[in-house]
Amino acid sequence: MPHSNDFDLCNAEDVNRLLGEFHPEFIIHLAAVVGGIGANRKHPGRFFYENAMMGVLLIEQARRAGVEKFVCVGTVCSYPKFTPVPFREDDIWNGYPEETNAPYGLAKKMLLVQLQSYRQEYGFPGIYLIPVNLYGPGDNFDLETSHVIPALIRKCVTAKDEGYKEISVWGTGKASREFLYVDDAARGIVMAAEQYNGSDPVNLGSGQEITVNSLVSEICDMTEFKGSIVWDASKPDGQPRRCLDTSRAEREFGFRAQINFREGLRRTIEWYQTQRYNSEPVGDE
Repeated sequence: MPHSNDFDLCNAEDVNRLLGEFHPEFIIHLAAVVGGIGANRKHPGRFFYENAMMGVLLIEQARRAGVEKFVCVGTVCSYPKFTPVPFREDDIWNGYPEETNAPYGLAKKMLLVQLQSYRQEYGFPGIYLIPVNLYGPGDNFDLETSHVIPALIRKCVTAKDEGYKEISVWGTGKASREFLYVDDAARGIVMAAEQYNGSDPVNLGSGQEITVNSLVSEICDMTEFKGSIVWDASKPDGQPRRCLDTSRAEREFGFRAQINFREGLRRTIEWYQTQRYNSEPVGDE
């Protein structure tokens, strides 16, 4: 299995070497430099450059190598900041993304343009998927770079174990998010790779929206943290709302999320606790 330590996808020679060694018929492009709001604010240049270059080089060299199908996994961060809810794929160009993650979102969205252009000129068979916020076992729990669910789980579990009376959470809690469990995401990507051949982008999500305030309450309850929540309103909420229209995925290749959100949270919390209590590194690889 190729690894980033072996192949730098921002380097054309490495991309050529990768394709030359493995001769793939299909490519599912999941590689990304990614993180939560804090990481996006700290590294906007890196997030734009590396995400754009990885995709641009890989798509170009895959075309030259005659790859039979290219599946590009984009990001919900590509949607405009004030997209009407639920987000429909046709709205993706109707405004600028939320500022804190715009460089990342725009870099990923350029790959949609590239795939559509290559389909038109070269007949290159590329598809573009837009997953909503993902979570599940194996997530990144490093507080410097993690997304909201793993960050909250780590804070709550640590606070309960250490006897802390409060935890601090970014923003006001008013923003909303939609989440897709990792197993559902993987299944949706495979279904699209096997069955979808269109040029239009396709959302992958659960279609269920939850406020960050309610999310915090759920995770506190499930981790049995009884302390107080201190909302740090000096930190940004990010995009005001996120919830996807997933009807295109269901119509085109029969995808619907199957894992109930609370069940997904339970599995994720249990995985993190197992790693923590076994004293194995979590999120710092």
